[in-house]
Amino acid sequence: MSRPGSAAEEAAEAFLRRKGYRILRRNYRCPAGEIDIVAREKKAFCFVEVKSRNSDACGSPAEAVTPEKKRRLCRAAAWYLSESGYEDAISRFDVVAVMYEGAGPEIELYKDAFECEER
Repeated sequence: MSRPGSAAEEAAEAFLRRKGYRILRRNYRCPAGEIDIVAREKKAFCFVEVKSRNSDACGSPAEAVTPEKKRRLCRAAAWYLSESGYEDAISRFDVVAVMYEGAGPEIELYKDAFECEER
């Protein structure tokens, strides 16, 4: 069973800040979908999906980002960039995997984890 998503998102946000990301939004919602974390790293907008697990028995958290979820993230990211006036900005999709095994969360970052088929 997964821990509440907000705890994983808080752990992911703190992790990303330590890595130099500037957090712009959390839980961005629009008609196209939702993005867990919108951030900037250097000049790139980073759209971050946070996945958590208590064990890897059902696969890693990163493997839980399905093709349909990727499509929704791509549409939501395009919406965000358009709404913000950054349609032509450099952007990428990262996944933060939060594993709860042992004393504390183990966090892995998958930069540029996938690309959108259409942009």
